[in-house]
Amino acid sequence: MFKARTLVKFLLIFLLTVFILTFNCLHYWMFGVFNVLGQDSLAGNQYNYGEVLQKAVYFYDVQRSGKLPANNRVEWRGDSALTDGADNGIDLTGGWYDAGDHLKFGFPMAASTTLLAWGVIEYEDAYKQSGQYNAMLDNLRWVNDYFIKAHPAPTVLWGQVGKGSLDHGWWGAAEVMPMERPSYKIDATCPGSDLAGETAAAMAASAMVFQATDANYAQTLLKHAQELYDFAEQYPGNYSDCITEAAEYYQSSGYTDELVWGAAWLYRATQIPEYLQKAEAYYEQLRDQPNATLAYNWTHTWDDKSYGSYVLLAELTGKTKYRQDAERWLDYWCDRCQWQHVSYTPGGLAWLDEWGSLRYTAKTAFLAFIYGDSVDSAWTRRKYHAFAERQINYMLGSNPDQRSYVVGFGNNPPRQPHHRTAHGSWANSKEIPEETRHILYGALVGGPDQEDNYIDERSNFQMTEVATDYNAGFTGAVAKLYQKYGGKPLANFPEPEQRSDEFFVEAQGNQLSDNLMEVQATIYNQSAWPARIIPNLSFRYFIDSSEVIEAGGNPSDIKVNANPESGITVSGLNPWQNSPTIYYIQVDVDGTQLYPGGEAYYKKDVQLQVNTPTGIWTMTNDWSYQEILEQAGKGKRTHIPVYNSGQLIWGVEPPQDG
Repeated sequence: MFKARTLVKFLLIFLLTVFILTFNCLHYWMFGVFNVLGQDSLAGNQYNYGEVLQKAVYFYDVQRSGKLPANNRVEWRGDSALTDGADNGIDLTGGWYDAGDHLKFGFPMAASTTLLAWGVIEYEDAYKQSGQYNAMLDNLRWVNDYFIKAHPAPTVLWGQVGKGSLDHGWWGAAEVMPMERPSYKIDATCPGSDLAGETAAAMAASAMVFQATDANYAQTLLKHAQELYDFAEQYPGNYSDCITEAAEYYQSSGYTDELVWGAAWLYRATQIPEYLQKAEAYYEQLRDQPNATLAYNWTHTWDDKSYGSYVLLAELTGKTKYRQDAERWLDYWCDRCQWQHVSYTPGGLAWLDEWGSLRYTAKTAFLAFIYGDSVDSAWTRRKYHAFAERQINYMLGSNPDQRSYVVGFGNNPPRQPHHRTAHGSWANSKEIPEETRHILYGALVGGPDQEDNYIDERSNFQMTEVATDYNAGFTGAVAKLYQKYGGKPLANFPEPEQRSDEFFVEAQGNQLSDNLMEVQATIYNQSAWPARIIPNLSFRYFIDSSEVIEAGGNPSDIKVNANPESGITVSGLNPWQNSPTIYYIQVDVDGTQLYPGGEAYYKKDVQLQVNTPTGIWTMTNDWSYQEILEQAGKGKRTHIPVYNSGQLIWGVEPPQDG
């Protein structure tokens, strides 16, 4: 009897499971039929893909390190990390900051570059028609110029600038970084085939992009790409075994995939048959590895290029084995009728992993678009394109919360991305200020959990982190959607931001009498447009000596004493313009000691005492005292103005004639 009941329960569970699977399969089968017939209810033209593409490209402007060009579009970014490489006597300025931090990791930087270049190769017309072509070429040139610097010899490649423990121990803007930034390389004595191979792929793909507009530059990139690939082949090894500082963040799992990837891109760029032969030979090695059967339940990442290699080699050769591998992988993501398939959230996101869930899906969507473009079967093409559209649209707002996951775009976008410079903190704190000061336009955040839950807090880096790697596949996928549906980029993008006070003085009266005034004044550097250090900073406290003069005295009777913090010097009275009675106390600040870098650095205090013989002088008619008189306690005092090398930058001066 017990066995019978158990059997019945088992059969019921089995039948229920079959029913659910059948229902789901029928639902997605019907959806596929509608899609092939052109009746997809989730048609992608519900979003302005021109605007999305515009902003996704702009994100890479934000990530620039080094001396910024004259056409810099980001008003809150300035020159930064201008001594990168100096510890080893080489110029490593430039490139992109990896994410919301200030580290420059060569491996994901190159991986991002390859995908961005691939997007331009596949969807060049979309970039041109949307007006984003030149901006994308500027960014590809920016990063490739860095790769050229980082590759000063055939078997030398500098692969990282910055030390994680130092960089992540400080929360502030890139322009005022206080920490040391050591640089690290691979060479013949300690190689990295993965890093060299991926950088070769990035430069080869970029060479294809520049061939039409700057053939000489394209040839330079190809020369470096070929040398780097030779280096990768001749000196095998994992780069993170040599650049051990990268192991905690971007540890390599192997380099065979980069040998496939780099050779395939060199073949595409040069049409030299030897590179295709190498790519196919290394591909066989990749398939023969013990974990090759697992190479269908993940996706293309900064570490694993096998998935992109399926698509690229299928595109280059048309061979059945590459198409089978590509479709086995894409079906794992797209076909929910399979027994084994990627997880889906209740809202329809193909969800692979909790840390930056959207980046994985965005890359898969990008490659699904490319592969779908290359197949003859209308059904297969529609299936992969429909999957890619649904996933990108989820990121743009087609999700249970009806929110965008792209900063500065759409409905209820993220407002607290995990990004130091965009946050604009002056206090070395993720909590100060509460609101992010800059809009990090175009950045795709990490994304929701497996239940579509998203917490928009900058400390929640798994969900709110951004990265050049996150945006790479996403940007190419959006270019495809623009090509298909169009859209209109914003005419006046980016619009100027509304700025808060950056340099200012707060003050309060501590001790007042007929002939004595004591004021506690604090000058602040909370700069963020961009964050910056002003070496010759000063502020002025204005007083009126008219009552002294009327009593037959002299302004020199007014005495000034000061108790300043280090980095501040105080002079005596100075006459103001053409006024016979207005004088000011000059307070000079060594701006190199005042920067938005933490509680001990963004403000400086000085205590001023002014006195005269009894009954001669009173502070009540002083220009700088008026606000102190009107408002008790400490507060901003615009009548104590701030200067940069003698030029007014904040506050209000008294009339020149007094």
